[in-house]
Amino acid sequence: MKDHVYKLIELTGTSTTSIEDAVEKAVLRAHKTIKNLCWFQVVESRGTIEKGKVHRWQVTIKVGFMVDG
Repeated sequence: MKDHVYKLIELTGTSTTSIEDAVEKAVLRAHKTIKNLCWFQVVESRGTIEKGKVHRWQVTIKVGFMVDG
């Protein structure tokens, strides 16, 4: 069995709906240009408040993908 090498990148997704939606948007966008996405880790979550309500979620994730070769 071959040992794999992975690379990590950090992304921040945003959503007015939910934390999960912010993560989905970040992963979906990365998938458009990066092959072999394998996993993600939530690093930080935060958001903005407007008129006393949560207005926008911001979620920073690390995304791991396998390096070809």
